[in-house]
Amino acid sequence: MIQYTLKCEKDHRSESWFQSAAAFDALARAGHLSCPVCGSGEVSKALMAPRVLKGGDRAQVAEGAARTGEALPALSAPEGQAEEALAALRKKVEENADYVGTRFAQEARAMHLGDAPERAIYGEARLDQAKELIEDGVPLMPLPFRPKQKLS
Repeated sequence: MIQYTLKCEKDHRSESWFQSAAAFDALARAGHLSCPVCGSGEVSKALMAPRVLKGGDRAQVAEGAARTGEALPALSAPEGQAEEALAALRKKVEENADYVGTRFAQEARAMHLGDAPERAIYGEARLDQAKELIEDGVPLMPLPFRPKQKLS
């Protein structure tokens, strides 16, 4: 695993973990990276100082946490009000809406036509599907985060 500091064209910065440098490159080429603050797809690695822990250091942190009953440090904590607001929005959506995955367009259309009971949903749709829904008057809005994968 490797952690990179990322930045978008508006100079918003965030950190993320990747399986490898090649995995980051593949995701970037495929357009699967986005800024967690503004949603921009123009994300690149920012200049960063390496942070290397020796094996003993990791063991000491884990041992100290076990001894005091504290949780291990998080991989990344929200930085600033924008990231805190985004985390709160994600939590609210996940607690109050059903994740329908790639069936989003079908589910939203069925509710709009009265073929399915109305409920709060979120999921994933291709751009052409989202445009068709909007043209047909189906109310929807993009979320400023990618859903966690819950369905296969």
